[in-house]
Amino acid sequence: MSGSYQRPPLRIALMGLGRAMTNDHLPVFVRHPTLFKVVCACDLMKERRDRVAKFYPDCRMFRQFSDMLDESDVDLVDIATCSTDHVKHAIKSLKKGFWTLVETPLALTLDDAMVLKGAAVKAKNRLIVMNRGLFSPDYLLARQMMSDERLGQVHRVRIRAEDFVRRDDWQCIKRLGGGATYYAMPDLLLQALKILPSPPVQLWSELKRLASLGDAEDFAHVNFKCRDLMTADIEFNGGVLPVNRTSSFELHGERGVFSVRPGESRGELKVVAPGFKFPRRRSSVRTPGLGDLHEEVPVETIPVELSRGTESGQAVFWRKVYDTVRTASPFPVTLDESLEVVKITHLMKTTSPFGK
Repeated sequence: MSGSYQRPPLRIALMGLGRAMTNDHLPVFVRHPTLFKVVCACDLMKERRDRVAKFYPDCRMFRQFSDMLDESDVDLVDIATCSTDHVKHAIKSLKKGFWTLVETPLALTLDDAMVLKGAAVKAKNRLIVMNRGLFSPDYLLARQMMSDERLGQVHRVRIRAEDFVRRDDWQCIKRLGGGATYYAMPDLLLQALKILPSPPVQLWSELKRLASLGDAEDFAHVNFKCRDLMTADIEFNGGVLPVNRTSSFELHGERGVFSVRPGESRGELKVVAPGFKFPRRRSSVRTPGLGDLHEEVPVETIPVELSRGTESGQAVFWRKVYDTVRTASPFPVTLDESLEVVKITHLMKTTSPFGK
């Protein structure tokens, strides 16, 4: 990932040293020292600051975010605080002129997201939203297969993420901005919006609490309908035991289905045998006979894999962040696309009796 880079590493300031930062962001920075260097870290808990100091002994530590923002030798502020604070903290960072990366959700309401967009525009669009899903191999393979002629015309996309955890932290408490709609669905929704050939024009959704110990949902389900008769069925379910889990992506086409398991770069097609042509027939208005109308159709199972040279994984996301900050390379996800995700999650929350 870092061998050909000649520019200096990004100087990172960490805001919020919880699980997302410690288990997801920080390990990438440690593994790629030529691209990233943590120079500041902020959290109220000393033991969490001490954990960062084990990797970066010279890192300056802060308890207050405003004090850290007084530092000048920072290129990117990485925010992974409580969901209810994302907008507030991002605006403070943007006003200081820093490149700012925000964990999902970008915002809890569309109004807050629009306020944040205004701050981002004033700061020369120096806002990046964390996007894990667009760089996962199973998504990239599904996107590749959307144009595979062996499937025929794709008419339905099915996206699933499943887990089983009796969650008991703030992410399962409504008043703290918890719920699967906020912590799990943004990635899945962005995957759907990117893979669909046209934007959705209608949606239906439902929220439930299954295994979580809080009062917020750990099940979120939404259906999209597009103008071209394409539909998308997207679901996060936090109450599925490992023995019952399904494919992360399914593409249903005229001639069969493609499926891939979570995190895999290989999937399979189950389709009408390529080259087989159905016999010419016509429908009739006559009284039908008593025989079975089914035909013998040859079906093949064909393994498929991600095209050689296609890069996947979270390191790719962070390299895109580096390129955007250091070389002004366009980030692959626009702020308007992230705002569309907020719009959908806001609708899901406000239209569901369980979400309120």
